[in-house]
Amino acid sequence: LSRQPRVDYHPTAVAPSLVMGKTHAQVRPSGSAQAARQVSSSPKPMIEARRIRVERAGRLLLEVPDLAIRKGETLAVIGPNGAGKSTLVRVLGMLEQPASGRVSFDGQVVLDPSPAVDLVSLRRKTAVVFQEPLLMDNTVFNNVALGLRLRGVAGQELTERVNLWLGRFGISHLADRQARTLSGGEAQRTSLARAFVLSPQLLLLDEPFAGIDPATRSAVQADVQQAIQEAATTTVLVTHDRDEALLFGNRVAVLVGGQVAQVGPPDEVFSRPADAQVAEIVGVENVFPGTVDRSIDGVSTIKTAEFEVEAVANMETGQAVLVCIRPDDVTLTPSPNLVSSARNRISGNIDAIRPRGAVAEVTVRVGGARLITLVTRASLLELGLAPGQPAVAQFKATAVHLIPQSR
Repeated sequence: LSRQPRVDYHPTAVAPSLVMGKTHAQVRPSGSAQAARQVSSSPKPMIEARRIRVERAGRLLLEVPDLAIRKGETLAVIGPNGAGKSTLVRVLGMLEQPASGRVSFDGQVVLDPSPAVDLVSLRRKTAVVFQEPLLMDNTVFNNVALGLRLRGVAGQELTERVNLWLGRFGISHLADRQARTLSGGEAQRTSLARAFVLSPQLLLLDEPFAGIDPATRSAVQADVQQAIQEAATTTVLVTHDRDEALLFGNRVAVLVGGQVAQVGPPDEVFSRPADAQVAEIVGVENVFPGTVDRSIDGVSTIKTAEFEVEAVANMETGQAVLVCIRPDDVTLTPSPNLVSSARNRISGNIDAIRPRGAVAEVTVRVGGARLITLVTRASLLELGLAPGQPAVAQFKATAVHLIPQSR
């Protein structure tokens, strides 16, 4: 056994989906990006989980009443640590038996309290890539070829398929390198090539980009996204990264406390979260309790503690709600006289400015409330925004999402 940072190497290690069929002990989106993904219109799902419960030491880890993933679809699963995301991957990959419920693969029940199918042969129709690459202490070529050899592929076909995916992931020049000498990014590319070379019917990706440095991550993501799209591979991607969920997902599932709190198209989940917990997870950082003051012609006016907000809704007067506004839906201006089509204009003072990648997070204090906005660095300089200055936050009524609360 030899180890490198972020990478596990074993003399005879094999990714669980490739051989043994059980886990080894060591072991906001653009329309064009969404449209590029072709999803089968067949009502028959590739993988389906019904009434799943996973418990350990009397503690509930996962409870999924019903979750189906269509052929060719990519489901992105996000949630906090301990939410059950990795457990869901193991159950869907037939690597962990739930305490109750059943999993169906391409219409065939494969996991229930008394499975009567050959799980090993079914698992070989899947591939799993984990955050920590698990590679043999051998060459890159032999690591990528491993799953094919276990399936009886040999000779010219094996060589061609391995070389194809070495090239697709930009590691052809590493074919003869020993796995122990690879960087974290090179090792993960090897792990991904080993999965894709199998042409799996189901691909399970558990935080596959988390251990890759930022300079390399976007290139690897692009390679994986292209490969999934071209093969129309049914995929489940577990991630902490909202941008990854938006980039890959035809649908997004949010897990909280082992339960699916919301599942739906990315636009719906990220713009219209089901509750305050989901709102926090998907990055809706402006959440204010309020009460509906009036509703006229499809527009509701909500009073919060510090300001009024108009939203496209027709809610009952007196209804308690949470007002949700994404920071990227808010624009800032230092001038209160600027003409704008936005129905909501809230005046305050800039409280703080913090860098956040390519943009800046600007917090506007409005009485006792804080409204978070995102501004490009160029706009920050152009507008001359600085802490202590007055500013007007503007957003459209369509950008406001209301979550009804119990009276």
